[in-house]
Amino acid sequence: MSLKTFKGGVHPGHHKSATEKKPVVPAKPPAVAIIPLSQHIGAPCEPLVAVGDEVKVGQKIGDSKGFVSAPVHASVSGKVVKIAQCDSALGRPVDAVFIENDNQDTWHESVRPNPDWENLTPDELKKIVREAGIVGMGGATFPTHVKLSPPADQKIDYVLVNAAECEPYLTADHRAMLERPEDIVCGLKLAMKIVDAPKGFIGIEDNKPDAIEVMQKAVAGEKDIEVVALQTKYPQGAEKQLIKVLTGREVPSGGLPAAVGCLVQNAGTCIAIADAVRKNLPLIERIVTITGSGIKEPQNMLVRVGTPIAEVVEQCGGFTENIRKVILGGPMMGLAQPGVDNLPVTKGTSGILCLTDKEVTVEEIRPCIKCAKCVDVCPVSIMPLFIGSSVEQGLYDRAESYNAMDCIECGCCSYICPAKRPLTQWIRMAKGEIAAKRRAAAAK
Repeated sequence: MSLKTFKGGVHPGHHKSATEKKPVVPAKPPAVAIIPLSQHIGAPCEPLVAVGDEVKVGQKIGDSKGFVSAPVHASVSGKVVKIAQCDSALGRPVDAVFIENDNQDTWHESVRPNPDWENLTPDELKKIVREAGIVGMGGATFPTHVKLSPPADQKIDYVLVNAAECEPYLTADHRAMLERPEDIVCGLKLAMKIVDAPKGFIGIEDNKPDAIEVMQKAVAGEKDIEVVALQTKYPQGAEKQLIKVLTGREVPSGGLPAAVGCLVQNAGTCIAIADAVRKNLPLIERIVTITGSGIKEPQNMLVRVGTPIAEVVEQCGGFTENIRKVILGGPMMGLAQPGVDNLPVTKGTSGILCLTDKEVTVEEIRPCIKCAKCVDVCPVSIMPLFIGSSVEQGLYDRAESYNAMDCIECGCCSYICPAKRPLTQWIRMAKGEIAAKRRAAAAK
């Protein structure tokens, strides 16, 4: 296998040793499951249940008529005790269904094996994926059935499995490859069937040689699927970078992967597709890496969606005394949280990173010295220093002219900046202002 990579990027410490050798263990189901009605990009769901209703595991409890949306399901059986707001990883409250667990794990009758799954048509498969509420499980949470529905004039040539897991600390996808390789391959083949793609790739960073070996064995005999070793460099798992490395094709500015005949799925998403098609199992649980020096017993756990973060932390021995920050996801693209008391695990929770006061410092923001290190490491070839300076001055139109909307918010620029300028945060602010301006213009 050739070792491939992309232009730019950085090499942060891996910090994966605490969990990379630890098998996935099931987390204890929550006493009260908090199921947010918005766990995806797109239209939020409306509740399909009312307070006092009895629900079963796998029962659909929220849905939307919007195409870009994904239904949500009960992860425990029991009684709906309230429908109210809960905290979300994005820092704003969202509506949620609160289910008091009866500890019976009574499954809904719709969750049953599908013996004829290999003979289903692409449209039937897409419907199953949609009804299962599957979204991108790498963190972006884009509804998977939408991704599997490219415009009719855009032929998909390649389906790519993003198994790079380039974020430091996280090992959920690594363990998924070691423990469920055949399911990843099955999900990939189903995605290829849905979009009629002749070729599939599985991209894995070369710091996971055991996963590369296991996945190679899993695709043995699959002439249309290839496992490719990738140079370990962040953000190797970014969608556009993965496409460039594996296919040589470049997604245009403002374009989607389908524009260059590609479709990218996370390894965990492939498992969810396989479970939905073969077992009619909706997305009600996922692998989560709980790690960092701020947690007493780092683990990889299979956690029910809706489990309060605080309960997951408790099952890992609790926080250390000098805990300073909790991040959902990895340290580069994850989101720091003000607290975890009313915050549940969702479909997009890949990790719970707990950092101590030794690892978290507030740096003084100093003037830009024009060293251009941020330009050198930017994987999408924009100029973060100029966008950041524009935002500092409130000049969002100028930030737009420097292609701020092409930023993938990977954090490389902030990581490398010797002046400790929060470039990623500033660019994120610019993107919000630019998007708001465009929406206002479109509404006129």
